[in-house]
Amino acid sequence: MDPAWSRACYLDAIEMGILIGGLDDIVAAAKSAPPGDGSDVLLDAIVSLVTDGHRAALPLLRPLTSDVGHEQWTRRPSLALILAAEVWDFDFLYDIGHRIVELGRRSGSFFTLPIGLSMAAAASVHAGDFRAAMEMISEGAAIVEATGASPLVYPSIHLAGLRGRKQEATELFDRVLAASQLMTISVHWATSALNNGLADYPAALAAAQRAVASRDLANAGLALPELIEAAVRCGEHEQAAAALRSLTERTQAAGTPWGLGVKAYARGMVTGDEESYRAAIEHLDGSRATVYRARAHLLYGEWLRREGRRREARERLRQSHELFSDIGMEAFATRAAGELRATGERIRPRANPAGDGLTVQEVHIARLVAGGETSREIAARLFISPRTVDAHLRNIFRKLGITSRRQLRDLDL
Repeated sequence: MDPAWSRACYLDAIEMGILIGGLDDIVAAAKSAPPGDGSDVLLDAIVSLVTDGHRAALPLLRPLTSDVGHEQWTRRPSLALILAAEVWDFDFLYDIGHRIVELGRRSGSFFTLPIGLSMAAAASVHAGDFRAAMEMISEGAAIVEATGASPLVYPSIHLAGLRGRKQEATELFDRVLAASQLMTISVHWATSALNNGLADYPAALAAAQRAVASRDLANAGLALPELIEAAVRCGEHEQAAAALRSLTERTQAAGTPWGLGVKAYARGMVTGDEESYRAAIEHLDGSRATVYRARAHLLYGEWLRREGRRREARERLRQSHELFSDIGMEAFATRAAGELRATGERIRPRANPAGDGLTVQEVHIARLVAGGETSREIAARLFISPRTVDAHLRNIFRKLGITSRRQLRDLDL
């Protein structure tokens, strides 16, 4: 009797199904939804994506994901994040998160702002801007703590997986899984990325297999290149080739620089085709997806070294090592450094950042103090008391071996 309301209910159910499971059953039911009036195709696009695949759904999805101002994203920001990853559109992934943050700040909504901060933080992680991601994670955590809402932990999971500190990441993943099974697939993806960085390919393969088998929107697709890399290193070439076919179907239909670049370097790993590595770097050159550009250089450099072309390998590996080090992807930087040494290159050790031992919230507070904000201003921003800010500052001073706010301004945090 009310088609628009009915379709909205199906979309609500789909959003929850993505988050807590049961999506296939919900999509099967959504096939009986009343037809729309032509102005709202999001439901039809998601049903097509789940039932018919990316090639069929992309013509419906691409107009939606090319418009960050579409009214659907204001009402359902989580779907925007998930679909951005499904269509491999990094610009949309980045822009929609920051737009939701802007809308949340403008409206003062304690519902919208934490979601936007989590979306923007996740995008910043994959863009290689770990500093911005940590600040947004800290602000989002302060808001949910003040309001009693459930924390949104997926950006922290992504950050830990790509940062590459094994003990720190494993402890986070264990805490997340002990608290809830809702983030299981995110943890599988992050575990596969972590272990590929650490060159523990059997562990990366096992985690990527679990993520891909889930058929989870967003995470299953992101796990495909992790599975391909790990499978190739483990000699599981048939498995890698099958994953490449799935990745190709997704990224070829999308036709975006991010997707085409990742598909190209995955193809290079499976086929040994040098032009695929070159194409990957060309697609990703200038892209916001810095993490993936760095990985393209690393994989090409590794291939060149194994082909005995040490001088060319050195150039690619040096670029990847510099990018990983600048980003803070410690495991991948170590892997690139090892490859560089194998070419005869001498690696100068880099000093650890001053804030290396600080928590995410302590880094955020330290940067705010270094920027000249008072304890009262920081307390208002983070929904904590000035006394709590000062307690954090005492911990920061102790960990950094300093005694004043002025000294914070001279440190690289």
